[in-house]
Amino acid sequence: MHMPDASAAASSSLPFLSSAREIAARVSSGQATPQDTIQAALERAEQQRHLNALISLNPQAGAQAQEVAARLAAGEHLPLAGVPVVIKDNMNLRGTHTTCGSRMLAEYVSPYTATAVARLQSAGAIVIGKANMDEFAMGSSTETSAFGPTLNPWDTGRVPGGTSGGSAAVVAAGIVPISLGSDTGGSVRQPAAFTGVYGFKPTYGRVSRYGLVAHASSLDQIGPFARSAADLALVMNVIAGHDPLDATSLNAPLNFLAPEAPRPLRVGVIRESLQGNTPGVQAVLSSTLAALESVGATISEVSLPSTEYAVAAYYLISTPEASSNLARYDGMVYGLRAPGNDVGASMSAARAQGFGEEVKRRILMGTYALSSGYYDAYYSKAMRVRQLIAQDFARAFEQFDVLLTPTSPFPAFRFGERSGDPLAMYAADVDTVAISLAGVPALSLPMGFEEIEGKRLPVGIQLIAPALADERLLAVAVLLEAQGAVSQEVFTGGA
Repeated sequence: MHMPDASAAASSSLPFLSSAREIAARVSSGQATPQDTIQAALERAEQQRHLNALISLNPQAGAQAQEVAARLAAGEHLPLAGVPVVIKDNMNLRGTHTTCGSRMLAEYVSPYTATAVARLQSAGAIVIGKANMDEFAMGSSTETSAFGPTLNPWDTGRVPGGTSGGSAAVVAAGIVPISLGSDTGGSVRQPAAFTGVYGFKPTYGRVSRYGLVAHASSLDQIGPFARSAADLALVMNVIAGHDPLDATSLNAPLNFLAPEAPRPLRVGVIRESLQGNTPGVQAVLSSTLAALESVGATISEVSLPSTEYAVAAYYLISTPEASSNLARYDGMVYGLRAPGNDVGASMSAARAQGFGEEVKRRILMGTYALSSGYYDAYYSKAMRVRQLIAQDFARAFEQFDVLLTPTSPFPAFRFGERSGDPLAMYAADVDTVAISLAGVPALSLPMGFEEIEGKRLPVGIQLIAPALADERLLAVAVLLEAQGAVSQEVFTGGA
């Protein structure tokens, strides 16, 4: 662990759980300084240290706060002035450790900064630390991190979801108002649902992947966590946009700050997502549909039959891409180096010691699926299924403006409940992976709670839009907020 003691951080007059907009407004007007905001965030991080949501703190945060203060004094307009943020520890920030939650990269120091992170800093945000995560973004619970699991603020006996569990927990626990995670098959949306915050997966290519350590390159996408649609819009307007350093980056206009929902709004409930939900999830789904009807939306069921095969297709596409991307970690150039009698033995030892069991499992699965004689039977067939899934979504969007599902069929599960059964763990992504395969945007909203064993656990509902209609999701979220339908309950104490 690289996380130093933050107990020396001074108390601040900033209100608990201030929004990013409120903080930026106060700092820009001189009511607070950037130093105040990071001190308040560090104090909250220390108070919630038991959650293990942060792998490291950023030693450059103080200097960055001084730089933001100087830029404001020079008359610059900074939309995120002094806003403390946390980034997932698979995003490079120059001069800081980037571990990907793995022993393999425990001592790796980034020589450059990811584009999305650089854009946050350019807008005046201050990165206070790196969030815990499932190792190399492989998992659904943040149990596979080499630095120990992150705890769910609502019930510390339960997982925060994954792989961006740390990024979700820091927002849910009020440490920072916004954070960045990465979403390959649901790794922003599912933790958002489990921790009661907003989680946004943009259209593939809408946010640059430059500087994001690759898991599955055709699926990975950086996305934010927040506590309101307004804060999501603020951060998306900063980090989205074309980047010449990313060949998959899209050049599309931005309208996140003034989104408009279609009227009348046509909502399609994906029929395949209505099976297997817990009673509480089903109840929250029903109340969400009622809230949408109250703002004039028309609601119908729609079938996307190919999504039945989404989980299988996802793992037959993501694991081969992961095995190719992780081939570079051989202990020769950077990362963990292990002694051996020859190069082969050294590489083997480095990988055996540096990778956890889930990462090894996925490398083996991916290598097998790409091997001679099996490529056509597995990877190639999964790619054809991926195309069918994309076509199902395209047909559905001919009839509907947005589609809707639960983000997860159940609330947060207990530690160890699924970690011993990989198939049960993979099934936790049943409502999210198809969207990733199709490359379309989705937003998880905290729409209610389910009581289990005496604890009220957050439940998320997922909205899905056509490619490049990301802003539409925020517009619908604004409508639901205006109706008081989105849960405004926040975690404010020990679980």
